[in-house]
Amino acid sequence: MFKEDRNHTTFQWKDLGDIEEGRPNLGVTVPVLAYRLMQYTLRDVLISEVGADRANDIFIKSGRLAGAQFCENILNRELGFSEFIAQLQRVLKEQAIGILRVEEADLEKMRFTVTVAEDLDCSGLPFTDEVVCHYDEGFIAGIFEAYTGKPFSVRETDCWASGARVCRFDAHAITVN
Repeated sequence: MFKEDRNHTTFQWKDLGDIEEGRPNLGVTVPVLAYRLMQYTLRDVLISEVGADRANDIFIKSGRLAGAQFCENILNRELGFSEFIAQLQRVLKEQAIGILRVEEADLEKMRFTVTVAEDLDCSGLPFTDEVVCHYDEGFIAGIFEAYTGKPFSVRETDCWASGARVCRFDAHAITVN
């Protein structure tokens, strides 16, 4: 068995492979059911192995890596903010990830409140009285980081699972001294 021990990430966009070549009959899309089955069983095992806080941290870190790679490989980072957000909204919808809306944007302070409707991770989940989109927190942070070049903190404040019918995220650039 091949074991890959390391203390850093090595993922690159090319690691996704040539999906069209590898799936000539099934194509590039997959049902939400399959995605959630992988995500929530992985989350369940991680929580049982390392605890909820550590599992959530792992999901945030992996989402951050994915968001940065997504931005660097799919989006045009040279666009102005409004054009960049419009492009991000279009691509997220085309990829069936969710419907993004910016509720508040303060470019001077680098603070944003965004919502995602029909979120791939949680829309339609049963009520649990908690926010569950930790991967999305990282994904959004990674996108903003890759676009701005600044580290970001993103926290989900409303979630389908907590009773809201849209996921809401507060994002802000982190001041590094």
